[in-house]
Amino acid sequence: MSNTFERWGETILGAAVAVVAVSFFAFAAAQAGQTGAGGGYELVARFQRVDGVNVGSDVRVSGVKVGVVREVGLDPDTYMARLVLSVDRNVQVLDESTARIASDGLLGGGYVAIEPAGMDALPPGGEIPYTQGAVDLLTLLAGFAQGQGNADSSEAHTP
Repeated sequence: MSNTFERWGETILGAAVAVVAVSFFAFAAAQAGQTGAGGGYELVARFQRVDGVNVGSDVRVSGVKVGVVREVGLDPDTYMARLVLSVDRNVQVLDESTARIASDGLLGGGYVAIEPAGMDALPPGGEIPYTQGAVDLLTLLAGFAQGQGNADSSEAHTP
């Protein structure tokens, strides 16, 4: 008799775990598709490097999330990374704005930071004119260390 209760208990527990898992994935999928209260419009930005930025990464203005990255691809003509951004309809990106790749710390994921500039709003489907790609910290640190090493050795040989 107790064996039958154990089987039913395991079945009910397994079903509850499955329902929770499906609910979690449905919630995550719904959240990934949201850009804000009023829907969104798309903009394009091209970068030399987009390390750490993927589909679903944040688009932020002044640190506030205003959209998401919809597509990441390679422009076959220029070999630059091409991002399609979905931006909240309530946020106007101006025509001389800069989009740069930023990160949430040394180990954090990348996001697109938009720095507003200009007078007129970019139309839907427009391209952000100024971009700054991701900075490769390892190359930067290696160059800094090499520069420091050269400075130290040149100072040591100075009469």
